[in-house]
Amino acid sequence: MTTERTTILLATGNRGKFDEIAAEFADMPIRLLSLKDLPPMPEAEESGQTFEENACAKARYYAQRSGLLALADDSGLEVDALGGAPGVISARYAGEPCDDAANNAKLVRELAGVPRERRAARFRCVMALVEPSGEVLATAEGTIEGVIIDKPRGQNGFGYDPHFLVPDLGKTTAEVSRQEKNAISHRGKATRAMKQKIRDLLNRQAR
Repeated sequence: MTTERTTILLATGNRGKFDEIAAEFADMPIRLLSLKDLPPMPEAEESGQTFEENACAKARYYAQRSGLLALADDSGLEVDALGGAPGVISARYAGEPCDDAANNAKLVRELAGVPRERRAARFRCVMALVEPSGEVLATAEGTIEGVIIDKPRGQNGFGYDPHFLVPDLGKTTAEVSRQEKNAISHRGKATRAMKQKIRDLLNRQAR
């Protein structure tokens, strides 16, 4: 990684996710591209057993395909009462194609009859930065704790946000603004940790 190479491919086509991460990097001397900025290519396989395995594999795949530094994340919901499910299959919990409404409906069904005190859950995000050579330059992780509620609340966010209540706020992550969410979210925390690691890498190269 060199100071001259400031373009980073953020390996997602999800506009909500891209906007959340890009907002955190707004004051960095880098240019972020999304997959939608490149010619279409097959999607990376997500066959890892952990978020870190998937994040590294995705970043490596897109870095080697594009010839750019690639930053990828894998994130999802872990519900204690479901043994950590949906976990790494959060996006396709209800099957393919990925569908937020179907995923949320399945989540509510799976938790039917489970009392609130046993609905502890967390969003977890792991990010990986990989060079075109395939070398993993850095990884970072972030989490946010909450509980799952049956009735959706809020119009912001995406995925499981309307059902993820943050007790300290008394709001779901779909009821807060993007700025508020970035300050507390798993992806916001992971992004800030990765941002510092990228800054450190650039500083070392500049010496």
